[in-house]
Amino acid sequence: MPKTPATKPGRPVRVKRPKLSRAEKSAARKERRVKRRETFSSMRQAFTMTRATDKRLIPYLVMSFVVVAAVVYLLAVLITGHLYLFIPLALAAGALAALFMFSRRAQNAAYSEADGQPGAALYVLRNLRGSDWKTTEAVAATAQLDAVHRLTGRPGVVLVGEGSPQRVRALLAQEKRRLSRLIGDTPIYDVLVGSGEGQVPLNKLNAYLLRKLPSNLSKAEVAGLNRRLAALPATRMPLPPGPIPAGAKVRTGQRAMRRRAG
Repeated sequence: MPKTPATKPGRPVRVKRPKLSRAEKSAARKERRVKRRETFSSMRQAFTMTRATDKRLIPYLVMSFVVVAAVVYLLAVLITGHLYLFIPLALAAGALAALFMFSRRAQNAAYSEADGQPGAALYVLRNLRGSDWKTTEAVAATAQLDAVHRLTGRPGVVLVGEGSPQRVRALLAQEKRRLSRLIGDTPIYDVLVGSGEGQVPLNKLNAYLLRKLPSNLSKAEVAGLNRRLAALPATRMPLPPGPIPAGAKVRTGQRAMRRRAG
């Protein structure tokens, strides 16, 4: 029997990866090139759309690049005394700062474009960060595409309404009464998305949900809450996958909902 090489205790055993054939290597390179092209294409489209609505985009990008690169370079020179060694580092830091600035302004431009359109809040909730949240779309809705979405997480239950404030407030009150009979003393928060008094702007909805609400439940309690809410009858309210631009035609699903509501 061949002897296996002895390894020192505490040292991980290295597993050799199988060698790829030329065809497999070529396919992997092609896949990486396709992904890079898709990434660059998405960034180019985002830049074009953001620049069309944000006239200060390019000045802010240039300013963030120059300021961060200059600060990093000056600090490196003062600490080490080398004039040329840290130029690549400063350029890389400036590029990262410009990329961060671009992502923030692109996000704000997208929120400004979608603000006030049906489905805008749902788009934000679908992209909500954090694994502790579960989103149930359109637990209540009207024929005019006003909607209330339900989130469950560490704060408890959060009802997020979008649409006409008068109609959405009635939907929120109705849904809170329905939930309170099932979940008892579990905290229920209601959020109305909009720019009026007592409302949460669309571009601050993500931060409000993640930072402003307290953590009242443990993960086990959240799981139990989701099991209890699963017993509620599902309401099938077809809503758009994203914001509906002004003047866009209503799809078949929304027309059917309006007929049922009428």
